[in-house]
Amino acid sequence: MQTVFVLQHLHLLPDGEEDIKLIGVYSSPESALRAVDRLRLMPGFRDLAALVADLGEGPSEGSGFYLDPYTLDVDGWAEGFETR
Repeated sequence: MQTVFVLQHLHLLPDGEEDIKLIGVYSSPESALRAVDRLRLMPGFRDLAALVADLGEGPSEGSGFYLDPYTLDVDGWAEGFETR
């Protein structure tokens, strides 16, 4: 099975809204981390440049970069959902 690495950036806004940006999908963690290094120099990203391991860590209570592995051709959500 092939794994890819999804890099996203989360900015938690003062009103509680989330601004999530899909940065890219990479073939290796190293490629994704090179993208983080490039973006850390850019406006906005440089203020929230932490690589966040878990929500709640890093600056602004979870704002920063998230890197997650995904296996191709495997359902990432295999259960239903309920709206309350």
